[in-house]
Amino acid sequence: MTPAIERLAKVVQANCDRSDARHAQEMTLCNYLLAMREYCRWESGLPLSTEPDRAHVREWIACREARWRDLEDGAYERLPLGRGTVGPFDTEAVNATLVPLGWAYGALQGPFGKPQFFLGCLAGQSRRGPVHVFEIGREIARDVLAAPAALAGDTIFLRHDAFERWLWSSAEAWGRGHEAGAMRATLRAYGYEADRTGALAKLAREQRETLLLHELGEHEAGLALGPLWEAYFGRLEDRRGESLARAVRDLLADCLVTLPAIVGKRSMPSAHFWFATFGGLRRELFPRLQSAYETLRDEADWAPLEAAVEAGRDHWNRVALGLAREPAGGTAPLDPARLALA
Repeated sequence: MTPAIERLAKVVQANCDRSDARHAQEMTLCNYLLAMREYCRWESGLPLSTEPDRAHVREWIACREARWRDLEDGAYERLPLGRGTVGPFDTEAVNATLVPLGWAYGALQGPFGKPQFFLGCLAGQSRRGPVHVFEIGREIARDVLAAPAALAGDTIFLRHDAFERWLWSSAEAWGRGHEAGAMRATLRAYGYEADRTGALAKLAREQRETLLLHELGEHEAGLALGPLWEAYFGRLEDRRGESLARAVRDLLADCLVTLPAIVGKRSMPSAHFWFATFGGLRRELFPRLQSAYETLRDEADWAPLEAAVEAGRDHWNRVALGLAREPAGGTAPLDPARLALA
């Protein structure tokens, strides 16, 4: 790592810390503690197979929160590049300099207005139609919420390390409860019980495509819904409304691209993996999809899932446009039962 990259990483991390100082504790306590535990493991350089010592995690969290208290105020810092500086959200300008050097940078507006920054080694890049895909490996600066994949305009970021860490955390959580369901089916499909490390590594390699398909679906959904949706989303002021809007758009994205691809390939491991992430408001809004998966899992019958996806494509497009047409100052229907596709 060159001195220039070290200087850049220091500033990016400072911006990550400032974002966390302002937003991290808005998470539920359970999600906050899980995220901080993984963040501690990342910063401490512990192997994924090593669970952090609880006492060390508690001490680390206390130190990090003390640092945050000094960072809540002030603007995000400009990034040192060459002989000048660049704004922290000007990813195109930053990557024009970094990518030829084997690095990549991301700056995104995450859920509930939380900025997310990251800097890491460039693991690859490609184009999928009009979309530019950056794949990022080892990261040297990041915030507490390391989304494994994200869309920003016409650019998708696939974060290999963040995805692998999410998989390990998810598998550890499943291991503590040993609940039946899609996560157990996913892990079994990859031979997790015989070779935990090998199974999760293979799962990460193969299912990065599923992450990419979802982001491509997000891009396609954005084109379908247009500026009307963006204007609607921009005027949402409450977390419940934003969560509902995100769930509706996620379902549309997956019915447009992700699930048709999985069904078309008849990929059972990918189906298990996708449904392992299917929960919360999305599952509440689309119970028919869960029923279709259970039929697939138990009877190896793809027809109900294929029919549910086809119905969902039209339904979630109508629902999203209906929400977007709410008059300014109007109240979106927040009862998921009114929007659900049973």
